[in-house]
Order: sequence, then structure tokens, then C-alpha cells
Amino acid sequence: MIGARPESITGPSAISAGDPTMYDLKLKIWLERDGAFIISDGRAKLLRKVKDSGSLAEAAREMGMSYRHAWGILHRIAQNAGGDVVDSVRGGKEGGETKLTPLGEEVLREFENKSRSVLSQFEHEWKRPSVTADGILVKDGAVLLIRRGNDPFKGSYALPGGFLERGETLEHCVVREVREETGIRSEVAELVGVYSAPDRDPRGHFVTAVYHLRQTGGMLKAGDDAEKAEWVPIEKLPELAFDHRRIVDAFLLSQKTKGKK
Repeated sequence: MIGARPESITGPSAISAGDPTMYDLKLKIWLERDGAFIISDGRAKLLRKVKDSGSLAEAAREMGMSYRHAWGILHRIAQNAGGDVVDSVRGGKEGGETKLTPLGEEVLREFENKSRSVLSQFEHEWKRPSVTADGILVKDGAVLLIRRGNDPFKGSYALPGGFLERGETLEHCVVREVREETGIRSEVAELVGVYSAPDRDPRGHFVTAVYHLRQTGGMLKAGDDAEKAEWVPIEKLPELAFDHRRIVDAFLLSQKTKGKK
């Protein structure tokens, strides 16, 4: 079994929406059997060096540890793996040959193959931009807004919206998120725009599709991760989280221009 957990987060002590510097997440992976720890990266490196060099003494020197310490590590691996992981064919600290047993080969192969797969997926998912959808609803001269209940921008007003889920369209996503966060049922009127600036969200690279929605029913009630949902008069719009104020201002201007035509 492969286990994994975030090992460390590096980055500046504080970041803002306009700061292109982002946090970086690190991952630690280990192999276990029946709940018992067998190897992680360090122990796997020792097994790999033994396999490549055919010598425990050489492997220990390359890793900057004593021969005795290296044997101790191999003994602990063997205890939890359920058998010997190395075999000294012609024993001896001074140049004897040491090779991995079939169990040692299996343990190393399992760790290297599975950790390579996990790290590849982690790297791909972590660095791939996240996709969200946000909705703009206007009624009687007021815009539907939420007060965010979570960081970033906890306590700030924002457009209702959220993450695209696997298997759904952006149009379904925005209608679902607006209903979950505000209680308002709606339908898509039109696409307002797609916003993809890498620094628009302090959590990372987020691409959002913003839709103009029409209310079809429902009752105003905050839900999901929204502290509050309310209709805010256009003339009293506060500063909004992320780049939402710029998006709303541009939308309102476009609607005003359309009305003059």
C-alpha cells in the first residue's frame, strides 16, 4: 500500500490576489504492508544503490552512512516486509557482493512504480489550472452577492460560484453553485466572459467562466460555504473578492450600452 501526505508548503508568508508568487505543495510517499511502514524515499534509495552496485559497502558510502547503519536499515525493512530483502553472496565488509532478494526486488519495484505514478498525477493535478464558474444575477437594480465564509477573502463579498465537477458542463455548474450558495434557482441567459489571468486568485491558477443568469425561482438563503447571500443595490456595490468587481462593472456597462441601442 502506498501512503501519501503533504510534507511541506513553501512560499512567502503572505500573498495577495495581485501577487504572482504562489505557494508550492510538497508530497511525502511511503510503502506499507498491513499497516507497517516498509520504505519511503530514503530507504528506497539504499535498496536501489545496493541493486545497482552489488555492494552494501559501496551503497553506504554513496549515501554518506556507515556500513553498520545501512545494515540496520535493511534489517528494519526486512522485519516489516516479512523476509530478507538482501542476500550477501560472498559476505564481508571489504568488497563482498550483496544483492536484492526476490522480496527486496518486489519491495523496490512496488515503491518506485507506484510512487512514480502518484507523483506524476500529483504534479499534473497541482499545476493544472482549476476551472470554476460564477454567476451574475441582477434584479430590481440589485446584484446577487454572497459573503465568503472561507479563505481566501473570508468575509468579503463575491459573485456566487464554484468549482466545475467532473462530468458536468460549465452551464450546469454555475446554476448548481448559485442554487447551493444562495437558494436562488436560475437559468443561463448568456456567457459574460472567460477570465484566466494566472494571478487572479491567490490559491493558484484559476480559470472562471462568468454567466449572466435569470432567476426562475427559489428563496434567498445562504448555503454551502457562503456566510450570507443578499441582493445589493448597484449604487452600493462594495469592493469584491478576486477580480469580481471589475467583472461586474464591465458587465453592467455592457448592459447599459445594449439598452441604448
